[in-house]
Amino acid sequence: MAPVCISDERAVAVAAERLWKVCLDFPAMPKVCAGFVDAIEVEGDGSPGTVSTMKINPAAEGGGSFKTRLVTCDEASYVLKSEVLETPSSELGDKLKSHSTETKLVAAGDGSTCVAKLKVEYELVDAGSPLSPEKEKTILDGYFGMLKMIEGYLVAHPAEYA
Repeated sequence: MAPVCISDERAVAVAAERLWKVCLDFPAMPKVCAGFVDAIEVEGDGSPGTVSTMKINPAAEGGGSFKTRLVTCDEASYVLKSEVLETPSSELGDKLKSHSTETKLVAAGDGSTCVAKLKVEYELVDAGSPLSPEKEKTILDGYFGMLKMIEGYLVAHPAEYA
């Protein structure tokens, strides 16, 4: 089965530049996603090829590790592409042979807000039909849930990453 691509976009109540700075600050994830990310290990300097392993809090979706490799980091267009190397064991995660993400931040309105556009491409272990729309929504909502945590942190701390 060929890879399947799913996408969505959401409004974010902070500027693209601020959100971008947090996305590149891997060590900040336990602070900006408190209660979800317990710790992070980073191998690399933040450029393409950097591997990060997030330890997910057991109270949040059962815990585990989420390991990614940064593929593209385009500061001019606020685009990050990552290859997901490891996900916590789950009914959904165990079905995925591979998946990758692309996040693009686009300034909106007067520039004090933005739109986060997310694409996820996945292949299944079992080459049957694609995931159900509900399971695909679960994947997208997981990524956007973390983005909303970051947004909440930035709104609560307006001087940080300014």
